[in-house]
Amino acid sequence: MKAPEILTIDDLQFQVMISEDEIQQRIAELGEQISRDYEGKVPIMVGVLNGAVLFLADLIRKLSIDCEIDFIKISSYGNARVSSGEITMIKDFSADLHGRDILVVEDIVDSGLSVQYLKRRIQNMKPSSLKFVSLLVKKGAAKVELNIDYVGFEIENKFVIGYGLDYKQQKRNVNAIYQLVE
Repeated sequence: MKAPEILTIDDLQFQVMISEDEIQQRIAELGEQISRDYEGKVPIMVGVLNGAVLFLADLIRKLSIDCEIDFIKISSYGNARVSSGEITMIKDFSADLHGRDILVVEDIVDSGLSVQYLKRRIQNMKPSSLKFVSLLVKKGAAKVELNIDYVGFEIENKFVIGYGLDYKQQKRNVNAIYQLVE
């Protein structure tokens, strides 16, 4: 089903920012690049719940290499539209990351605090390598210096929903990315 042009939650309106076709095309490109970079390896793709689940599912189907998957769940938003800055661990890793090639899959990176937290936590587990892939990176929103190895789209510092991203747990299931109309 084609995504509508406008979504409404409570009194807020959201308009399409990135279409389903644009998302799928970019994921295919990322899948090819990651497959080349990890040729001969079996990385663990760690999805950051809940937002990255759709992106991770589509991304691993575009890989030509084998991979394992694991999930971690952290929170810094709750039901707010702005990060609290405090990271809460909700679900920890299941896999042993020691000596493994790890690729953390994020839905969106804005302040960078979650990435910084995950990087420190995973590096303490002594992986063979650690890289990050994010569908979206907000320009100018980082509060810490960070490097995202694979970026789907760089976007303006706007509040966005759809394709795994939510507002009050709503609209994760739409196939496009929507920005708040201000």
